[in-house]
Amino acid sequence: MIVDVALVVLALCLAAATWRVLRGPTDADRVLGVDFGFIVVLAAVALLSLRLDAAPLLDLVLVGTLVGFLATVALARLVARRRA
Repeated sequence: MIVDVALVVLALCLAAATWRVLRGPTDADRVLGVDFGFIVVLAAVALLSLRLDAAPLLDLVLVGTLVGFLATVALARLVARRRA
């Protein structure tokens, strides 16, 4: 039951991240929304792994966090170059 409630909260968080991506006044706001949305999706996959008792999904979360970190750094550099 707690996992189901957490998944609903994550769905609301994903809606907020989508709103920020669509309405963000600056590119930095959009990048932040994409990064937050990616983290929310990874958290949802981790919770689904817990709920379904599927340990291999945690490997996907691990790889996703590494890729997400690199993508965040790349997008931050891109936004910094546009400002300069």
